[in-house]
Amino acid sequence: MIARLRQTVWSGITARVRGTWDSVADAIRPAVPGFGTVRRGHVALVGVGPGAIDLLTLRALRCIEAADVILYDRLVEPEVVALAPRKARRIYVGKEVGAHAWPQPRIDAKIVEEAQKGLRVVRLKSGDPSIFGRVTEELTAVRAAGLAVEVVPGVTAACAAAAHMQLSLTERGVSDTLILTTGTCREGDPLPESALHARPGTNTVFYMSVRQAARIRDGLIARGVPDGARLRIAADVAKPGEQLLHCALRDLPDTLASSSISGCAILMLTWPKEVEALSDPTVATETVAPVSAANAPS
Repeated sequence: MIARLRQTVWSGITARVRGTWDSVADAIRPAVPGFGTVRRGHVALVGVGPGAIDLLTLRALRCIEAADVILYDRLVEPEVVALAPRKARRIYVGKEVGAHAWPQPRIDAKIVEEAQKGLRVVRLKSGDPSIFGRVTEELTAVRAAGLAVEVVPGVTAACAAAAHMQLSLTERGVSDTLILTTGTCREGDPLPESALHARPGTNTVFYMSVRQAARIRDGLIARGVPDGARLRIAADVAKPGEQLLHCALRDLPDTLASSSISGCAILMLTWPKEVEALSDPTVATETVAPVSAANAPS
């Protein structure tokens, strides 16, 4: 009897409180967008360019400034990470060519885990996410979890290097085809035939290829590129330690070694339609002075 009475009284109090809350909520809801709704997680896979903070896009900046969680690796400059709100949690995933502190599946799982908490998760990726950025694995994991996701493009290293060298990646009458390739592949796969598509009229840019420099040199020579052809090297593009060089194709491995270039660099070879214009036996290793907003002539 007493238990039934207690239950009746409690039910009445609960109903009244619920009714009061519903009335308050109904009054507040029109004035506060999103009030009373469950916050859904969101993932942004953001390209931050090759290094310099002023090469960020406005959309990338907005995503970073709105982040609850930031995932980044060693290729992302500290100044970029520092743009995140003070309250944002920063998670270093420590990836580099050939040595991954966090394997890709672990990164995928962490992105999903944080977004499922209703947080805005931003994965910072050097350059452009869709160019050798492993964006497919992360997109697949996020989509499989039913979470909202966007990809924010960034300036890729080839574009930044060409700009700093004051070169065009394509040129009428010289090279009307641009090839982006890599000397590296996932563990267990055969090494890619990076020089396979090079031919007269092409400009080939090799990403992540420093460790395969000798193989790439030999492959290009085997395809008919003269060993004295001018090859351009851009290391740590748009970063404080940037190096812009060019050398004869035959000297590529030695030039990389003598310049202490062992990691983040791209190799560029233009094979003109007029093949004889490619060979220059006088080409020597030279450092190219970068031209940027900071040192351009007035």
